Amino acid sequence: MLHSPRTVSDVMTHTVVAVGREAPFKEIVALMEQWKVSALPVLEGEGRVIGVVSEADLLPKEEFRDSDPTRFDQLRRLSDLAKAGGVAAGEVMSSPAVTVHPDTTLPQAARIMALRHVKRLPVVDAHGLLQGVVSRSDLLKVFLRTDEELADEVRRTVVAFLFPEGTVTVAVEGGVVTIGGVIHDRGLVPVAARLARTVEGVVDVRMDLAEPVRTPPR
Repeated sequence: MLHSPRTVSDVMTHTVVAVGREAPFKEIVALMEQWKVSALPVLEGEGRVIGVVSEADLLPKEEFRDSDPTRFDQLRRLSDLAKAGGVAAGEVMSSPAVTVHPDTTLPQAARIMALRHVKRLPVVDAHGLLQGVVSRSDLLKVFLRTDEELADEVRRTVVAFLFPEGTVTVAVEGGVVTIGGVIHDRGLVPVAARLARTVEGVVDVRMDLAEPVRTPPR
């Protein structure tokens, strides 16, 4: 049986520091410093995520503090200039927030972070209510799995599935999987490599498979 992919719910942080729309600017900065985070979800009502305020949202206030923006900046950076004058979370936050659901797979979450250039994603339920936060470091937790764990999962979900005859071995060192042994169908090699790479925590896959030696007829 193939393994089920890990999802955001497996690695996310459930205890989340968040602020309301009216949270003052200095309180936001103090919370970020206290909790060592770079962004905070902004909530409304019973916990619905309406935006995110990040360090990048706060920096325009310092950037434009002692200088007048040029005409070019006024045209090109209207949003940043508006945030420079904000005094509360609702005035400086990025909205709508980029969020994910708990059942989002880890590769999907990683792609969203890369494409949207964010370090943290609020995790929300079907109603938009905050459930947790997933960060880049959370997504990297899968690489903390031991070599023994990885080898066991590759054996169970890849080798036993494709090569039940028991002639294939699995070795893992530093997260790098080596699949070796004797097989009867070379067409399964790329399939095995692809499936092994889907195991969370695998750094790379190397194939060392050979076909059985056939003795020529006399």
